[in-house]
Amino acid sequence: MQEARDPGSSRARLLLGLVALGATSFYREGFEVVLFLQSYRLQMGGWIVFYGALLGLIFTGIVAVLNFVGHHRLPYKKMLIVTGAMLAMVLFVMVGEQIFEMQQAKWIGTTTISWLQWEPGWAGTWFSIYPNWETVIAQIIVVVLVLGSYIVARYEAVSLPKKRGMAPFKPLEVPPTADGEALASSSVRTQKS
Repeated sequence: MQEARDPGSSRARLLLGLVALGATSFYREGFEVVLFLQSYRLQMGGWIVFYGALLGLIFTGIVAVLNFVGHHRLPYKKMLIVTGAMLAMVLFVMVGEQIFEMQQAKWIGTTTISWLQWEPGWAGTWFSIYPNWETVIAQIIVVVLVLGSYIVARYEAVSLPKKRGMAPFKPLEVPPTADGEALASSSVRTQKS
């Protein structure tokens, strides 16, 4: 990849590098999904995994048709924000589940929160919210870390440049050309201004 601009570099070598990168990332993601679905299949049965995978394929197909066939410009920024929020929720649930499993294995203690005993059982099953201090504190720490990283990034991109009398960060509006020149020249212009 580093030699892509070198006129002496082989096109076949560059393509081989891209294929290897794509195959590696596809294999890694596919392997992770298969392990994840296998765990669900063992816990809940095969049909629920089948219906979930079918639903995911339908939604992926809708996005593909809108994007590639219909040539619609999708709201990628909003989609990324929603995806980020969903990933934050998954992290919240995973941290609660891991703390609960460590408590079941007696690796860490359990300090019950008496005023949270009214919590229904499905809150633990679906959201890994358990009435004990260890899971609640761990989940609060995760939420603070995720929101804190967003706030710091927003501060550095918008508020800090304004305090220094500079323009806040804006994504480039110039689409790159086939050789990448428009992107490079526009990034130089934004750095100079």
